[in-house]
Amino acid sequence: MSRTNPALALSAKARRTGEQPISFLMAAVQANPNLINFAAGLVDPLTLPVDTVRRIAQTIFTSDARGRAALQYDTTLGLASLRRAALKHLEKLEQKSAADFGVSERDILISTGSQQALYLIGDVLIDPGDIVIAANPCYFVYTGTLASLGATVIPVPMTSDGIDVSAIEKLLGRLERENQIGRVKLIYTTSYFQNPTGLTLSAQARPRLLELARRFSRHHRIMILEDAAYRELRYDGPDLPSIKSQERENQHTILTHTFSKPFAPGLKTGYTAMPADLLEAVLHQKGNHDFGSASLTQHIAAEALDSGLYDQHVRLLCQSYRLKRDAMLEALKRFIPASSGASWTYPSGGLYIWLTLANDLDTSRSSRLFQACVDKGVLYVPGEYSFQPVDGPAADDRGFIPKNHVRLSFGQVAPEQIEPGIERLAQAIAASVSQRPGEASPTRDVLPMNAHP
Repeated sequence: MSRTNPALALSAKARRTGEQPISFLMAAVQANPNLINFAAGLVDPLTLPVDTVRRIAQTIFTSDARGRAALQYDTTLGLASLRRAALKHLEKLEQKSAADFGVSERDILISTGSQQALYLIGDVLIDPGDIVIAANPCYFVYTGTLASLGATVIPVPMTSDGIDVSAIEKLLGRLERENQIGRVKLIYTTSYFQNPTGLTLSAQARPRLLELARRFSRHHRIMILEDAAYRELRYDGPDLPSIKSQERENQHTILTHTFSKPFAPGLKTGYTAMPADLLEAVLHQKGNHDFGSASLTQHIAAEALDSGLYDQHVRLLCQSYRLKRDAMLEALKRFIPASSGASWTYPSGGLYIWLTLANDLDTSRSSRLFQACVDKGVLYVPGEYSFQPVDGPAADDRGFIPKNHVRLSFGQVAPEQIEPGIERLAQAIAASVSQRPGEASPTRDVLPMNAHP
């Protein structure tokens, strides 16, 4: 007699957690390793600091005592020497004393990549149904994390000046009038060279956002979660201070940094400055996760900062990525004519360019354009993954997600592949334009961004 296995009883959190879209894109690359991959937000493998880390490891293991410390557990908060070095590095980035923005080494958490810090912060602040305000479009990996935690992500537009602070003010005012302000826990922003658009929060918008968090924190503290993963990959434009550095009391802002993008993702090490009471709650959860991040990679990161080798590598990275950014921008200008209705952002740093096509062109994973690109040997991230549904007052606004955007990454692509890759993309776009089935209903572009034709 056969028996049917009963269904596995997953938790509500597990049922809220879906597969990240990037998994499918990585599978496509594995199926065809000859694809020119503009989809992956990975760092350039040829710039990874192999020799530098080899020298650092030799330094660490020259001393038996230090070698044993690097191979032993450390504290949940993180290696003290790395926290000191990270704080000193933050002071250099902000060009002011950490005391001026209320942070000491005791307020620095070392995490397993900044992604772990983002997750833990959400985990300790958010109950199902709580509200997080984020840009549209946004870093889709974190919005997926927020969905897993049960958050309601309410989007506001992304503009050429970064997340639309005026729209946030209007939204907070509406939520307060509707007695929903108590549900708002976080305002999430990638303040430097945003993933996916490459755009940066303007100098004028930063203090305004901080003022809004303070003003609407009447019943509980609304936190600003400032994701600065790409901050040090700056190729031109102003060197802006963080939102965190403009707050003396260390109450409303969280600043996350990582060694993954500016140094080596294999270290899986990040550092975050946050208020003391939040840090205490995060430490309790991190203790449940891992008792502390890997000691060896923390020792490597500390030595890289203290020796100056980290700064040296960042300078080399910026030189390399600047050339690749310029090559992609030049190729877009060369192969995608303005008459096509396309436009794109001009990032001053980071790894991404955001391409906007004519409103009636579909770039989604199921579209003819996406398949044509795969057939031609080029891959991109469909822009739809980066959007949250708009819930506007009109019935036709609800659930709207535009499908005419593309995220392009020049991070891991070899310089000589950029021009042919963009040419293939342009050919697929031109073919999709010629195959339009009559006049399609236009989608609305929810991005009031100034882009380069």
